Amino acid sequence: MTNGNFDTITVGGGCFWCVEAIYQSIKGVQSVASGYSGGKIAKPTYREVCSGLTGHAEVTQIVYDPAVVSLEDILRVFFGSHDPTTLNKQGGDVGTQYRSVVFYKNESEKLAAETIKKEAAGWWDDPIVTEITPLGEFYKAEDYHQDYYANNQDAPYCSAVINPKLQKFRKKFAKLLKE
Repeated sequence: MTNGNFDTITVGGGCFWCVEAIYQSIKGVQSVASGYSGGKIAKPTYREVCSGLTGHAEVTQIVYDPAVVSLEDILRVFFGSHDPTTLNKQGGDVGTQYRSVVFYKNESEKLAAETIKKEAAGWWDDPIVTEITPLGEFYKAEDYHQDYYANNQDAPYCSAVINPKLQKFRKKFAKLLKE
């Protein structure tokens, strides 16, 4: 059941293909867009962001129905489905564009992110380094990045990196999965 009142949150937890695949499988999530945020130039390209010189992070912008899935659960998935204790790195992806970050639009999102970050600190042995920062401009990534996992499941990166993350996520957050 949906009430049609959707909200959005923008997060970065490494490669946006991984984050997108995870959030697309959560009930109450209406859409997920891969993109860039947190940088210093307008309308960056993937190549520019990958250079590490623009300051952008690879992010996903998640549109969800808070009547079906809470912001807190969206954030629990975020802190539980990537390693928020590694600075500018997720697995083999290294650089500031892969940093762990929650971009908030208002004080209630900021408070929720800070609260769940404190909760998640108990899940990890090392300190969480996730940034919690105001959302500036979100730039949607090029079309070939959208729905990447869904369209490329046999690609080596999907098999070697995204599939294991999805399996771990599905086990840990089974109650949030779409049926």
